[in-house]
Amino acid sequence: MSDPYESALNFLDSIRDNLPEDYRPYLQRLQQPQNLVQGDLEVKMDDGSMQKFRAYRFQHNNALGPYKGGIRFHKQVSESEVKALGLWMALKTSIAGIPYGGGKGGVVIDPAQLSQKELENVSRAYMRLVAQHIGPDRDIPAPDVNTDSQVMAWMLDEYEKILKHHAPAVITGKPIELGGSAGRTKATGYGGVLALHFLKKACADAYPDNTNGWYHKKRADITIAVQGFGNVGYYFAQTAASEGYRVVAVSDSKGGIYAENGLDPQAVLQSKEKNGSVTAYTVGSAIITNEELLKLNVDIIVPSALEGAIHADNADHIQAPVIIEMANGPITSEADDILSKKDMLTVPDIFANAGGVIVSYLEWVQNRTGLYWKEHEVDQKLEELMQKAFDVMWGKHLELKDSQGSATLRMAAYVLAVERIIKAEMLRRPL
Repeated sequence: MSDPYESALNFLDSIRDNLPEDYRPYLQRLQQPQNLVQGDLEVKMDDGSMQKFRAYRFQHNNALGPYKGGIRFHKQVSESEVKALGLWMALKTSIAGIPYGGGKGGVVIDPAQLSQKELENVSRAYMRLVAQHIGPDRDIPAPDVNTDSQVMAWMLDEYEKILKHHAPAVITGKPIELGGSAGRTKATGYGGVLALHFLKKACADAYPDNTNGWYHKKRADITIAVQGFGNVGYYFAQTAASEGYRVVAVSDSKGGIYAENGLDPQAVLQSKEKNGSVTAYTVGSAIITNEELLKLNVDIIVPSALEGAIHADNADHIQAPVIIEMANGPITSEADDILSKKDMLTVPDIFANAGGVIVSYLEWVQNRTGLYWKEHEVDQKLEELMQKAFDVMWGKHLELKDSQGSATLRMAAYVLAVERIIKAEMLRRPL
């Protein structure tokens, strides 16, 4: 498996020639992390013993605003992973047009092996490690893989114990009762479906004569396969199905299911919560593997699990004309080259899954002002910000395509995101 940070840097290198000449020296600065906090958490276990868990907080770039990024609890967390995720977050907040930089955190741990009390102890120990490096105007963490609003509540409480005063804007993805935002839980998956809506319309407008294109189909005839059925994958599948698309396959770490006529994501989730995997759902569906899901002859593949799911060894087998990246970095740089040569359209993660960080930004704004919005108001603001970001990205995509003959949506998104960061760097810290 390729190194995630090297893959992220390769994507940055790929746009060098698309930047103005005086911007290019700043690209090297953008490839250098600003700060990495790391250490071992000493955690008391239920049996009274003390265990150590490696933990990280990476702060990539803050030219556009305070660092922003989630905290994940996973046994595959590594320094390279958090550095890649922090870099991608810097690009994501830039393309979304919100005043943040990029960061990321994680603990090398399998939370499934911990009791609720042990999970709380890990959460509080993590906050003690990073407390002096974060703050509402410095670095604002949020949930990520295997962390949720309860974990954020413990971390917030520990931070406020250290500061000895309330500071709800230090962390987002909190429970509503502690200053969380309506609509935050579904935001990433919901935002991904908004991206799908925008893409369908943009392609139909740009290519009106290609009547065989997926974008001219009715929603009920557009087939979608979602790899990864956690929070993001579930809300993407559920929202897409409720909006009339046909979700024919979903999967989790134990395998997947396929149903040609479509699945009911809510029923699948209920079965998974009861039995431990989507594979337990047997209503008109057949069991498939995660690799088989990626190779299905569908219109849209939605990788929503961990990074590197689509790589050099399987990219050539993907048939779907569209990939919507709901995970961070699900396609390696090598695989991206293969897919681009096959003229597949990839909606890049730094735009497609930006719904979560956009609503985190809206939560932060609400915490700072003390004014709170209803869910439909949050949804409306999210849609407006994502539509604006998509329009600019799509415009850049068509511009690059006209000038170069071919250009991916990823290239357009990266060029826009990097240019915005570099403009801020030139104003703040000129070379």
